[in-house]
Amino acid sequence: MDSDIKSRLVAGACVAVTQQIAARNSTWTTVVRGTVVEFSQQETGSWFAHSKDDRLWLDRLTLRKDDGEITTLILDDYSHVEVQAAPDAPKEARQSASS
Repeated sequence: MDSDIKSRLVAGACVAVTQQIAARNSTWTTVVRGTVVEFSQQETGSWFAHSKDDRLWLDRLTLRKDDGEITTLILDDYSHVEVQAAPDAPKEARQSASS
């Protein structure tokens, strides 16, 4: 992921995340919109990853959706994150960006 995007994933920013899962003959695409609660890189519980500290580190993005649901997304090479409004944007701009 672009370091510019990572630096903009701060609490309060409104984002749209497009993720894809490839299947044999198709691609499943989903878009999740919400307000950033937290963005961090955390290790998995995987014992076989053989990476830093013998763990696999993943980018995790926690969002609060408009209906109040909290969801955590694992960002991978197929994830596209679009920051729609900065956290200091007026409330009206954040709401119209999430629509």
